[in-house]
Amino acid sequence: MMKAIGLFAFGSPERLEVVELAEPEPGPGEVRIRVHAAGVNPTDLLLRSGAHAARFAGRPPPYVPGVDAAGVVEKLGPDPDGRLSIGDSVIAYVVPTGPHGGAYAQKIVVPAASVVAAPKGASFFAAATLLLNATTARLALNALALSRGDTVVVTGASGAVGGYAVELAKGDGLTIIADAGSASDEALVKKLGAGHTVPRGDGFLTGVRAIVPRGAAGLVDGASLDAAAVLAVANGGRMATVRGWTGPADRSIAVYPISSTKEAENTALFEHLARLAEDKALTLRVTEVVPAAEAPAAHRRLEGGGVRGRIVLDFESLP
Repeated sequence: MMKAIGLFAFGSPERLEVVELAEPEPGPGEVRIRVHAAGVNPTDLLLRSGAHAARFAGRPPPYVPGVDAAGVVEKLGPDPDGRLSIGDSVIAYVVPTGPHGGAYAQKIVVPAASVVAAPKGASFFAAATLLLNATTARLALNALALSRGDTVVVTGASGAVGGYAVELAKGDGLTIIADAGSASDEALVKKLGAGHTVPRGDGFLTGVRAIVPRGAAGLVDGASLDAAAVLAVANGGRMATVRGWTGPADRSIAVYPISSTKEAENTALFEHLARLAEDKALTLRVTEVVPAAEAPAAHRRLEGGGVRGRIVLDFESLP
């Protein structure tokens, strides 16, 4: 048996509890990981609240959240491809609505294609902040398909997705306008690579238009402003959203909702992002490490807003 953080009914953070589950066994093309750390992401809050309840139809609880995991390869399924070995330090993109549940567990089984070597020099806690958010940011920039020198606006730039979007956009040679809600946020997003900052909330659109009077070629909406961000985009421009908003947007602006789940087995992308983290081109930001049993408190804090980087659950703390 093993321990996990799960819920028997969707609802408030207090629904999360320590549960005992059978130790999972990897099948062909799968790997079992001893989890040291799991990142706490907004998508975990959605699962816990019941926003994805339809995906669990017909499946008995407990339901285990979590997308980002870091740990050590413990067992390989039959016919391994030779890329991973027992004892490897790894990170994994976990689909919690999949057959084995999410990352909030002492041991998880995932497709080997979803697992790559952890960034060298990074702690398990830091490594557990990478894949979901950086993948989302990369897919968002890919959807915008901007050219070097083009201007991109990033909202929620001091958050996890937004911060990675700023750093990746810098690597793409884009001119970056990032929002900032405080002096410390402004300093952070400039350090990440933003060439310009504008206020969050009131003054956002005015600030963007003062820099690019016709609007930006593209926008990554890490803050989920949705329709409120459209006026920052030029006629015929592109906008990537992270919470499923599809528009409509006028002035021939194309809206691209981003879902990184579709790339859950994109090994090449994950390896690329891990290398960028190793090279310090992506900054792994841990806000706080909390014992896994305190997952309800971690969810409450994330729901409260203002978190910079990621809260991480320590699964080595479970007996």
